[in-house]
Amino acid sequence: MLVDKVFIIAEAGVNHNGSIDTAFKLIDAAKNAGVDAVKFQTFSTKSTISKNAQKADYQKEATGNTENQFEMIKKLELTGEDHLKLIEYCKKKGIEFLSTPFDIESIRLLEELGITLYKIPSGEITNLPYIREIAKCNKPIIMSTGMSSLSEIEQALDILVENGISRNNVTILHCNTEYPTSMRDVNLKAMNTIKNSFPGVKVGYSDHTLGFEVPIAATALGATILEKHFTLSRTMAGPDHRASLEPNELKDMVNAIRNIEIAMGSGIKKPSASELKNKPIARKSIVAKFKIKQGDVFTIENLAIKRPGNGISPMRWDETLGRKAIRDFEKDELIEI
Repeated sequence: MLVDKVFIIAEAGVNHNGSIDTAFKLIDAAKNAGVDAVKFQTFSTKSTISKNAQKADYQKEATGNTENQFEMIKKLELTGEDHLKLIEYCKKKGIEFLSTPFDIESIRLLEELGITLYKIPSGEITNLPYIREIAKCNKPIIMSTGMSSLSEIEQALDILVENGISRNNVTILHCNTEYPTSMRDVNLKAMNTIKNSFPGVKVGYSDHTLGFEVPIAATALGATILEKHFTLSRTMAGPDHRASLEPNELKDMVNAIRNIEIAMGSGIKKPSASELKNKPIARKSIVAKFKIKQGDVFTIENLAIKRPGNGISPMRWDETLGRKAIRDFEKDELIEI
């Protein structure tokens, strides 16, 4: 992972709708947008969801209520062979492949495939066996915290540490799991609450709002990783498309984040190189209000403060008053002492 700029993950998730060709197009769009990684989801439906599990409300709104969650998710499952094709395609395109595992079987599959970074999704933060299995892989870990309290985050982090993961190898993402998330529910300041509560970890933000204002704000607040769902089109059928960016929006988000990174600067307050040339133009100097003869005493009646600023600074006003003119000065001429 890059450490000198925000690591941007384009979350393809299940927006491929079970089609490997659509997944390839998502990789193309992510690469074109300039993100650092594209991320999918790895799961065995039978190991992850029981057949009587119901859909979330946002899933019902997006896909209807004629099937249960098991039936919906089963159609979105990627095979091991699919993963190999996607990994190879990402290598060809020069973009990092990531995938979130949702069960122990999937963690082991990704480990066999040589994944370099693991993502714990919000729903697994209270899954003790799962967290232990991820820790065994001894790789950097991103952990989303939607629906979580600080105490639940602490428990999960303690489990990772107890099983050999260093805190500086963990990035905790603030997150809200409503799709889409309303602005009033974002609570972005919680990202820094997490940072202050768990010294040694890095923080970031996983966004499910409409648009990309909040990821930009998270960048300014110090996020090291940003994750955002994207799709080829929000009109496509499926549970997550409606809360996703389209390719041109994803590209705009990346450009905005990179601009904000540059704009954050060093934090040292001093004139920038580009504005130094404006100092004599925008600032002012002490000048003659009207013609002053040599030997005249400088007073508030015969002095003025006007542009340009390449003469005596008005900050030396008191020092100048009461002195005698060393020569004649014409109206508006810069005073010398």
